[in-house]
Amino acid sequence: MRRHYDFSKAQKNPYAGKLKRSVTIRIDQRTIDYFKNLSVSTGIAYQTLINLYLRECAASGRKLSLQWK
Repeated sequence: MRRHYDFSKAQKNPYAGKLKRSVTIRIDQRTIDYFKNLSVSTGIAYQTLINLYLRECAASGRKLSLQWK
């Protein structure tokens, strides 16, 4: 590996800010445990699995069937 790299002509990635956004949400422990266990069996980080699942739901237009009493 070199001791010095020349980044004088480097360009900032124009898509870096658009890739993902950090958010805070409250998720119950059973749901987190489910994705963490799934993470162990698939080798994919649990936060990535949650993101993939939510992306699939959004892409397919999946909706919950909620019934309020």
